[in-house]
Amino acid sequence: MSVSSMTGFARVDGAGETERWHWEIRSVNGRGLDLRMRLPAGFERLEPVVRERTKARIDRGSLSVSLSVQRLASAAGVRVNEAVLTALLAACDTMTASARVAPPRADGLLALRGVLESDDDLADEQTRLDLDSRLIAGLDEALDELVRMRRAEGAQLAAILESRLARIADLVTEAEQVPSLRPEAIAARLAQQVAQLVEAAPALDPGRLHQEAVLLATKADIREELDRLAAHIAAARDLIATGGPIGRKLEFLTQEFNREANTLCSKSNDVALTRIGLELKSVVDQLREQVQNVE
Repeated sequence: MSVSSMTGFARVDGAGETERWHWEIRSVNGRGLDLRMRLPAGFERLEPVVRERTKARIDRGSLSVSLSVQRLASAAGVRVNEAVLTALLAACDTMTASARVAPPRADGLLALRGVLESDDDLADEQTRLDLDSRLIAGLDEALDELVRMRRAEGAQLAAILESRLARIADLVTEAEQVPSLRPEAIAARLAQQVAQLVEAAPALDPGRLHQEAVLLATKADIREELDRLAAHIAAARDLIATGGPIGRKLEFLTQEFNREANTLCSKSNDVALTRIGLELKSVVDQLREQVQNVE
C-alpha cells in the first residue's frame, strides 16, 4: 500500500435518456472520517450507499459529497398533486377565517414540498433502479478518482517526510560527534570542576564532590535520547514503507520526536549541542506539519 494524502477533488459527469447528472467530491484534512452529503430531493435513498462506499475506500478526512441531477427538457414533466393541494387549501381557509391572515398566494403553495410532482417522482420501480444503478456507478468512478489523487499527493508527501527524517538522522549523528560528549572530555571537565570547588572551599570532601559530579554527568547524558531518536526514525520509515492509513501513528511519533528534542535541549551544556537541539526542534515541527496531511 502507498501513503495517501487527505486532500483531493473529483468530479464525474454522466447522462441517461432522461437526465444529466454529476458527482463532486472534495476532501480536506480531518481527525477522522467526516462525511457530509448534499443530495437532491427524492434521492435521499442513496445516502446509505454513499456512506458505505465512501467508508470502504477512505479512512480519514473531511469529505463533502454532492450530487446534481437535471431532468432533460424533452423528458421533464411536472404535474400538480390535486389531493395535497386540496388539503393545503382547506387548512389555509381555516387559518384565514380564525386568525385573520392573508390568503395564500399561488407561488407560495406551489413551492411547498409535495404539491408539484415530476415524472421522476411517479416513475416505476424499475426506472428508479436503473437510474440508481447509473448514479452509483458514477459515484464509484468519482471515489476511484479521488483515491488516485490522494495517493498521488501522498507520494509527494512521503518524499517530503523522508527528507525531514533524513535531516533528523543527520542531526543525531552530529550530536553524537560533539567533542564535549566524548568520555575523555567529560572526565576532564568533571576533574576541572571538582578542582575548582576544592580550591574555593578546602573543607569540602573531594570524594563526595566526585560522587556528586558523576551523578550530574549521568543526568546530563543524552545517549538515551539519541538512541530513542534513532528508533523513532526507523519506526517512521517502516510506517511510510508500509503505507495505508498511517497518519495517526505518525502523529504519535512526531510527539515522541518533539519530547526527545526538548529533553536534549534541556540537558545540553554545550553551545554546539544546543544549536543542534534547536535545529532538531525546528525540523520536527516541519515533520509534524506534513504529517497532519497524511491519511
